Amino acid sequence: MSSATTRSLLDALSDLFFVFDEDGELVEWNQTAAEVTGYTDAELRSMSPLDFFEGEDVDAIERAVRDVFETGEATVRADLVAADGERTPYEFSVSRLVDADGEPVGFAGIGRDFSETARERERLRRREQTLRTMHEVIANRDTAFEEQVEALLELGRAEVGVDYGTLSRISGDDYVFEVVSADDEAIEAGDVIPVSVTNCEIVATTEETLVAGDVGRDVADADERAGYTEWGIECYLGAPVFVDDEVYGTFCLYGTTPRTEQFSEWAVTLVDLMSRWVSYELQRQSTRERLQRQNETLERFTSMVSHDLRSPLNVVDGSLELAERTGDAEHFARCRRAVERMDALVGDLLSLARAGMELREQTDVELGSLARECWQTAPTAEATLRVETEAVVRADEGRLRQLLENLFRNAVEHGSTGAADADFGAHADADFGADDPAEGSVTVSVGDLPDGFFVADDGPGIPESERERVFESGYSSQREGTGFGLDIVRRVADVHGWEVTLTESETGGARFEFTGVTRSE
Repeated sequence: MSSATTRSLLDALSDLFFVFDEDGELVEWNQTAAEVTGYTDAELRSMSPLDFFEGEDVDAIERAVRDVFETGEATVRADLVAADGERTPYEFSVSRLVDADGEPVGFAGIGRDFSETARERERLRRREQTLRTMHEVIANRDTAFEEQVEALLELGRAEVGVDYGTLSRISGDDYVFEVVSADDEAIEAGDVIPVSVTNCEIVATTEETLVAGDVGRDVADADERAGYTEWGIECYLGAPVFVDDEVYGTFCLYGTTPRTEQFSEWAVTLVDLMSRWVSYELQRQSTRERLQRQNETLERFTSMVSHDLRSPLNVVDGSLELAERTGDAEHFARCRRAVERMDALVGDLLSLARAGMELREQTDVELGSLARECWQTAPTAEATLRVETEAVVRADEGRLRQLLENLFRNAVEHGSTGAADADFGAHADADFGADDPAEGSVTVSVGDLPDGFFVADDGPGIPESERERVFESGYSSQREGTGFGLDIVRRVADVHGWEVTLTESETGGARFEFTGVTRSE
């Protein structure tokens, strides 16, 4: 092959080709070498290997030159510095040249652009560092959960390159900013907006990660959401957060500049990983709180059983002893009353324990219909029920039934003389054919509140000074009462996440208001 042909082939290479003589002077190179370095042929001639490098790379090249003369070959990576100062990472593979007698006369080599590989290595290094930082954040148990989430949001913003990061909680139609990471104060933790204006509504509805590099391009009906049209949210990446298999809210990153390209798979994976940890941690907290409540309920239950059954048991023991000595049947009657007392206590204690347990399944419950059903099984003789609601609420029907039955019984027993000893039965509202309450009876009403419902009566009411105490276990104004009914009511409300408030009704009786109740459309 002629030297001209060889030269032509070398010039066709996309890699650098070079030859240095035994004195370390450049004596041959291809066209790529001249183009990459930016030197003229005159400048290249007689340049040494070290002339193309700077800093620590000079030492690496010197070692490679020594190695090639000693061993015959060498490989080295270094940043080649062009005439204009631009640095490009290259990997050089060098071989020793010898004459006919086997004596070294120089070395030749190929240089491959290492830029893409270097960039990939840098990407991998950065991602590894991001994952390390993420692990450090979530493994630090000395840091509050909100601070951990904020650190994750900041890390995600920096890695993905967006303006905002938030952990939200979706409550009905409200979107609550729980944790916020941002450089400005446009949004703050605690802010509440309609969920319908956010992209997070899509995440919550589909229960899937939403990836929108350009919201206008990637999100259907984006023009109908204020987050896009008014607030300028142009790119969005958000994943659902779950607690108890229900959507709690979203973990999302978003910005005000649209992207020509979609978010990378790495960015999506990172947000998914972070949202899953947030879900896990919220679930762990929920489970811990649930177990704590159950343990407290068990402890209280054990204590109350031990305390409240002791007195009637003593009555039984003493009465049996007296009956044995005297044969008087009255002592057996006292035993029977004590046993009935224990039966009532055990029944209410079991109801109290169940009321404090976690909800089984929440369904759509017609409040008025359930109230009428409960009225039929409560001791409601000479009493009237008025149902003034058609609301459908989300609740555990069994627990809600406990709540209503205890409120009805409490209203009747404390609002109508002798009602506690009456046979089961009821007057009812218009649906049941009794429009006018009997004289001296109590009327119980069930009606609507803007975010819940109320149960009220027209009895004597509860003094304001006693309204906090009535929810305590064992509190009763009647000697025969167990004092657990309103504690059961409070526990049922708590386990649903409702607030219960005791006030005065329009007629001066008791009015129990339940708020924070979710209604079904």
